[in-house]
Amino acid sequence: MAVSIVFETHQWTEDNECGVVSGWLPGRLHPRGRVLSRELGARRRADGIDAVFTSDLARAVETAEIAFGLRTPYPGGESWEQAVGRVAGMVDDLPGRWDGARVLIIGHVATKCGLDIRLRGESLEDLVADGFEWREGWEYLLEDAPGLGSATRARRDRA
Repeated sequence: MAVSIVFETHQWTEDNECGVVSGWLPGRLHPRGRVLSRELGARRRADGIDAVFTSDLARAVETAEIAFGLRTPYPGGESWEQAVGRVAGMVDDLPGRWDGARVLIIGHVATKCGLDIRLRGESLEDLVADGFEWREGWEYLLEDAPGLGSATRARRDRA
């Protein structure tokens, strides 16, 4: 079996509108972000999603609340390296709890970097140097990932 992972960033924030990076600040969705969150919910609600996970930063929580009515954030915050490590731990945990399921993760650039590092073998340095371009989601298929067993492989699905 496998775990199908869908990644979406939090939606457009007031800081995004001003060209500011929020970092660890909570941030708030811009009216455009609230519209995009409703569209995210409409787009993904019937997409076979079995679970939704989100960052605890306000802009990600607000995105999940608007899109799916979710109100329970994951506690804590961390550095890029810690975020990447946390994402790797979560990815490693998915097959045991969600094998055969389709899960949605709402996060930040660091979350996507963690997925790309764990599932595609990318380096954090390369990902940061390449920059980030927003789009409506990324999809991954976790069949096996490094350290999870024999015949390890993970591939990124392209829509």
